[in-house]
Amino acid sequence: MKHKGFSTRAVHAGEPRIQGALTMPIFQSSTFETRDGESYDDIRYIRLNNTPSHDALHAKLAALENGEAALVTSSGMAAITTTLLAIMEPGAHVLAQTGLYGGTSAWLTNECPKLGFDVTHISCLDSSKWEKALTPQSRVFYCETISNPLLEVADLEEVVSFCKRHGLLPVIDNTFASPVLCNPLDLGFELVLHSATKYLNGHTDIVAGCVIGSQARIDQIRHKLNLFGGTLDPHACFLLQRGIKTLELRVKAQSENASVLANWLAEMPQVRRVYHPSLTTHASHQNAKKFLRGYGAMLAFELADIRAAKLFCDRLELGVYAPSLGGVETLVTLPVCTSHASVDPVQRLEMGIGDGLVRVSVGIEDISDLKDDFLRALSEVAS
Repeated sequence: MKHKGFSTRAVHAGEPRIQGALTMPIFQSSTFETRDGESYDDIRYIRLNNTPSHDALHAKLAALENGEAALVTSSGMAAITTTLLAIMEPGAHVLAQTGLYGGTSAWLTNECPKLGFDVTHISCLDSSKWEKALTPQSRVFYCETISNPLLEVADLEEVVSFCKRHGLLPVIDNTFASPVLCNPLDLGFELVLHSATKYLNGHTDIVAGCVIGSQARIDQIRHKLNLFGGTLDPHACFLLQRGIKTLELRVKAQSENASVLANWLAEMPQVRRVYHPSLTTHASHQNAKKFLRGYGAMLAFELADIRAAKLFCDRLELGVYAPSLGGVETLVTLPVCTSHASVDPVQRLEMGIGDGLVRVSVGIEDISDLKDDFLRALSEVAS
């Protein structure tokens, strides 16, 4: 039976009820008995990401993103790099959104040319320039559902339409939205990526990644991953499988907190600008309304300079100054020091990422407590 409800799928999909157990067991064995006729990719072996622990998790992830198949990896970056290397040949050209996660941007900018790939960064909010960026070798259009850290949301239908007209493969990182807020495959994207470290797991205790799409595309990526060795261990599979079960509850609570906090921050004299798609002043507000089932739990705001931003982070008691996101606790970070530290400073400014930008991953704490904590920290920052 195919269940329609998201939380029903999050709880029950990929749960084989082994020996009647309600919780998927951890298959810690590295090696399994070989069966006749198996190809290399089908041999049961932990490095090949195909233990029963992996198979159950793949089924759950595919169900949540409405895909045919899924594949987990050892990190979000492993999912991104392995996917792109699997679907492109040397000489290929990539159109990549400006303002991507810093690790993705740095890999595309610094490493891809060494591997024989060309990359052109384009604004996803200005489609008039997309066609001019095309070359005869253009093969992939890479973007994020909600960009990191300025929370831009492209016209996702326009991206897919452009790709169809020009024979490009549309690939999207859905980490910030999660399957709760958006299912890009339903809009026509061919591959959806996640840093499963973030919202999918939600408890700040593993590093993982995943990619979801058609069976043929996932088989293509699996073959490359099996050679690269970006394996997710069975215990991490167990934790991710468990974390997903509360995904919808967490994301909805976090997103509601973020919308309230964003509107509140916009009234603070120390804050120069707030970035959150719920705000009518945000450049992507209309696209977010159209393509998302909520505005997300990430926000960012600008203070005067890096000194003010560091002082704010230092004075928080409830919010934690830490570089990741998506957990149940509220985390704050400075993109210039963490997610985008590897990006050239000039390029950062071109992206709109200033030294005083603070990124917030809003947790599930009581909103009144978060406001009190932020107010206390802001009171020590000059307006």
